[in-house]
Amino acid sequence: MKKFKRLVIGGIETKVVNLILVTVILMIIVYALALGYQTRSLSELTAKTSEKQQEASRQIISATMDAVMDGSMSDTTGKEARIVDEMFGSFKARVTLLAQLAEAVLSDAETYPPKPYSGPDPAMDGTLYAQVLLADGVDEAAIRDRIGQLANLSPMMISLCNAFGADNVYVATPEGAFLSVNKTSSNWLRDGKVISYDARTRDWYRLAAAAAPGEMIIHANVEDANTGDFCVECAMGVYADGKLQAVVGSDIFRRAIEEVLQPQKATDSAEKANAVEAGAQESAPDIGYRIIIDEEGRVIYSSDEEIFRTYGIGQENSVLDSENQEFLRLLWDAAEGNSGTRLLDINGSGYYMVGVPITPAEGVKWVLLSAYAKERVDQPEIQLLESNAGIQQEAVKTYQTNIGWAKTRVMIVLGALTVLMLASAVIVGKRIVRPLNTITKRISELDTDNLEFKMEDTFRTGDEIEVLAQSFATVSHRTVEYLDEVQRVTAEKERIGTELHMANQIQESMLPSIFPAFPDRPEFDIYASMDPAKEVGGDFYDFFLIDDDHLCMVMADVSGKGVPGALFMMASKIIIQSCAMLGTRSTAEILAKTNEAICSNNKMQMFVTVWLGILEISTGKLTAANAGHEYPALKQGDGYALYKDRHGLVIGGMEGVKYRDYTIQLKPGDKLFLYTDGVPEATDSSEDLFGTDRMLEALNRNPEADPKALLSNVRDAVDAFVGNAEQFDDLTMLCVEYKGVQKKCDASED
Repeated sequence: MKKFKRLVIGGIETKVVNLILVTVILMIIVYALALGYQTRSLSELTAKTSEKQQEASRQIISATMDAVMDGSMSDTTGKEARIVDEMFGSFKARVTLLAQLAEAVLSDAETYPPKPYSGPDPAMDGTLYAQVLLADGVDEAAIRDRIGQLANLSPMMISLCNAFGADNVYVATPEGAFLSVNKTSSNWLRDGKVISYDARTRDWYRLAAAAAPGEMIIHANVEDANTGDFCVECAMGVYADGKLQAVVGSDIFRRAIEEVLQPQKATDSAEKANAVEAGAQESAPDIGYRIIIDEEGRVIYSSDEEIFRTYGIGQENSVLDSENQEFLRLLWDAAEGNSGTRLLDINGSGYYMVGVPITPAEGVKWVLLSAYAKERVDQPEIQLLESNAGIQQEAVKTYQTNIGWAKTRVMIVLGALTVLMLASAVIVGKRIVRPLNTITKRISELDTDNLEFKMEDTFRTGDEIEVLAQSFATVSHRTVEYLDEVQRVTAEKERIGTELHMANQIQESMLPSIFPAFPDRPEFDIYASMDPAKEVGGDFYDFFLIDDDHLCMVMADVSGKGVPGALFMMASKIIIQSCAMLGTRSTAEILAKTNEAICSNNKMQMFVTVWLGILEISTGKLTAANAGHEYPALKQGDGYALYKDRHGLVIGGMEGVKYRDYTIQLKPGDKLFLYTDGVPEATDSSEDLFGTDRMLEALNRNPEADPKALLSNVRDAVDAFVGNAEQFDDLTMLCVEYKGVQKKCDASED
């Protein structure tokens, strides 16, 4: 359209001027009625189209959110179930170890003579403390020697609590004596006097005493006699010569389970505010509810007491008595495997729930449930739909405004020229109405498979009708692009997450991860761990038996990180192991062959630092070579110190490199600690390095600890130093303890 002063050339005003010359009043009235009818029809169709687009958007967004929710809940709950199983494994391990110690002490009075013991002492509150209590009617003098012999276990029990992070361990005898290690001595006092306590009346004692020798019992929903807190009890009988000598046990309290299942729950309002500022919804910090249910249907743990308010912790009520058949079906499916995510009605509220089995003891299956309130999960979907509805409403409003103005201008012109509009009204009227009819037809043809309104030559009238059609086409195109972008971004995020997760699993499967690694080889103990900085890392460790008398150990750090570093890591690991298994005992020759193999096809110019050692198990002779790796830490005597060996060039740096062997004679009790630069170069928020001095300090904090505990001590020290700073490098560690060849006892000896 063009404007010349107040005259619009090519617009509706020009067409009205043409009507003055050829139309009559009657046809102008007919044209006006036709235009009004078509405008109303177009408005109705626009409203219906908006409703169709809104419904299509809702279906696409809902399906996308459901798929993301199902995958996320199943994966998260499966990981948490494995963590709970590991916690119960540690729980059973400390009770088993205590039972073995108690059997050794109580069956050998000559080696373990009576020691002094004491009762509860309030001054020791807050400190792990061993105390003895007696049942009513027990003559302490008559069993004093027995209690004194039992007191030999006190330091061992305290060590068990420290090693496993336990709150308590305890031992009870059939004579009525009870030895407990905990931090709340004052709870055993009433009015300043020690209360009597008969462990023989407790369920954990009676169940363990009635069980077969060596059988462990798990007893849940128990109120602890000392603290009053609800806990899960684990106990085992101790036998000698077929007679019950004692019952040992330990507890897992509800707060310990909560720390495992809810480590990241945001309860502070500042954390929620930060999440909102970062673009997250206010509900983002909420990670839902976790519930553990035993085989009898009792609630062992629930992070929200209201979700199952009828079945509280410590009650004997069973959820198996519930009339909610969908919930019971989910429990049955979860006991057999991952139940998948389901929407259930619990106490009148909707929850997305998924269940997986956990195994606290052999032959026992509990169920871990994750529940998310539907109203919180649906919030993002509601907001997306509201945003889309706003776009539709804005488009309709723009359309109605344009139509209103067009109708007003047309009616003003028609009113002034009614007398002159005669014969030309029919011809010009059809030309005006034709594009509106086509627009109406195209809009009625829109459906869920075709949501986009497109411009056609018919609509290019050069007036307000073309502007209206172009506006509607633009809004329609933007809406379709918006929906396509939502689907594309969601699919891409799911694909990348799946591929990185698979890469991490493949990398972990390449490293030895089952401990103890050689349970039938008492001559040495070995433990290793790797925590990648990204989803996949470039560090790796390895250990394997070349033959019955030679253990090969590898610690390496690839120059790259992420997926390229992980691929180079796996290739390097396979080449090193292949060269080592050829039968040579020269670590220098193994590194040389590995270097030649990698350099022969190293187009990416990557390299790897390697420490390689071969331990002759029968003699303790360690032969090693170092290709640009960190100095190992060696314990020979009281503590650890760096063993500054001679470094060769990194593997993959240059062809034809020669490496040099060196030997270390290990004695029983000696330990060797290997690591990558991610340990000394761990950085805190002030960009200070952890360093080898702090590493040696962490090692010497408890130099007699076994390899697993030793690595845990170092990792705890690194975490305490780094704080909330981001981990930029992989943390990989390995420790081997040489125990020497164990002499076999003559069967004829006593």
